[in-house]
Amino acid sequence: MKNGEGMVREKQEMTTMKPLSPVSQLFVSPDFYCVIVFTLGFKTRCNPSAIVEGIKNTWLKLPRFCSKVELDDKKNGEAVWVPVCVRIEDHVIVPDLDYSNIEKPDEFIEDYTSNLANTPMDMSKPLWEFHVLNIKTSNAESLGIGKFHHSLGDGMSLMSLLLASSRKISDPDALPTTATTIKHVDDSNDKGCGLVGRFWLLMIIIFTTVIELFKSLLTLCFMRDTKTPLMGIPGDRIRPRKVIHRIVSFDDVKFVKNTMEMKVNDVFLGITQAGLSKYLSRKYDKDPVVEKKKILEKIRLRGTVAVNLRPDTKIEDLADMMAKGSKSRWGNFLGVTIFPLWVKHEEDPLEYVRRAKATMDTKKLSMESLIFYGIIKFTMKVFGEKAVETLAKRIFGHTTLTFSNVLGPNEEISFFHHPMSYVAASALVGPQALIIHFVSYVNKIIINLSVDTTVIPDPHLLCDDLVESLDLLKLAILESELHKIEV
Repeated sequence: MKNGEGMVREKQEMTTMKPLSPVSQLFVSPDFYCVIVFTLGFKTRCNPSAIVEGIKNTWLKLPRFCSKVELDDKKNGEAVWVPVCVRIEDHVIVPDLDYSNIEKPDEFIEDYTSNLANTPMDMSKPLWEFHVLNIKTSNAESLGIGKFHHSLGDGMSLMSLLLASSRKISDPDALPTTATTIKHVDDSNDKGCGLVGRFWLLMIIIFTTVIELFKSLLTLCFMRDTKTPLMGIPGDRIRPRKVIHRIVSFDDVKFVKNTMEMKVNDVFLGITQAGLSKYLSRKYDKDPVVEKKKILEKIRLRGTVAVNLRPDTKIEDLADMMAKGSKSRWGNFLGVTIFPLWVKHEEDPLEYVRRAKATMDTKKLSMESLIFYGIIKFTMKVFGEKAVETLAKRIFGHTTLTFSNVLGPNEEISFFHHPMSYVAASALVGPQALIIHFVSYVNKIIINLSVDTTVIPDPHLLCDDLVESLDLLKLAILESELHKIEV
């Protein structure tokens, strides 16, 4: 590759420095290291030149991918995007590895991804990189591993980047398709009788929002989660993390969802609650059974859930998100809600999903996440970055984990002419010892864990518990259906 070809200057109408959004301002704080690491599994060997050319023609059209972050002295040290020249070879990396001597490729990739996640980013250049590895694993023939600073955008923004970089396998000229996600209150509430029904619904929303905000205020002030083997260590020091993932069947998730007449999110949360309960129950195995049940009953365990605040997310909007004048907003347009998790000893595993749905239904009626976003904007504008940082540290420091999910393509796609096998992603945010992400791709669900191994030394065991929980949910449904037939 010639040096001239390696230099790309972003063509922008405005080359002036642009301030970061309030959430992005928080993410670039030195004491709040936040990155997103994702893995694309390919069905064929990688052609690095094709990927470089594709990134040039797609990613570098985004101003943030051709800008670095600087502190503007004229604006009291406010962080701003500064357009710069991009040398593509500094961002698309093909490591020189002796693949023949790698005996356990899956473990090697876990270590490679974790080391990449824990390496601080060079703030003197645009905050992204993409590694191409022609190494065969149990789920792919080759891999692309990306690392984005969270200030570039949230999970929905980065999913839009993947979609814009891909085409259908069945139709190489067509954009991928994905499930439409529409933000709304529970459908059953739409059946209200005229003005009276709408007024009553409004009262419920206001009441629920006030209650949930009050609980969040208590968390900010003093209410911490119970100290468990999952709880992070207090302090400002950013600890190394292990990044792993596991692939399960989306059909199994849909089976539970359809049988119990719930949403996919309800099943994900139910799996999480069942898996965490199983993991914690094992940790307390040294205690008598009765005592163990009492211990689990007394545990207060909550998660921070990232909520996409865009009003709707359709494939057309995602693909056009990078275009000028797009209705969908690129960047970090997300709020946070604090989610209570049911980690009790249940004989019926389906109870975890029922509890998840009940909690989800309450949260859908609350405007907590949107108000949190407004509070962050107001606090950043009036009191500055340090005040927002303090708020964020208290939220993450007083809860146990972060939980989120992103719906990916629902049919086979190719990434710059490379047919994909799966997509995995983890966001490393805040001081929590455990971060769980669910990402879908066609008929697969990828369970992603990011853990502080000083707190959770056995992340693979925890991942096994989550996978086994899905199997137990499916088995419980099959047994109940069989019992109905016998009766």
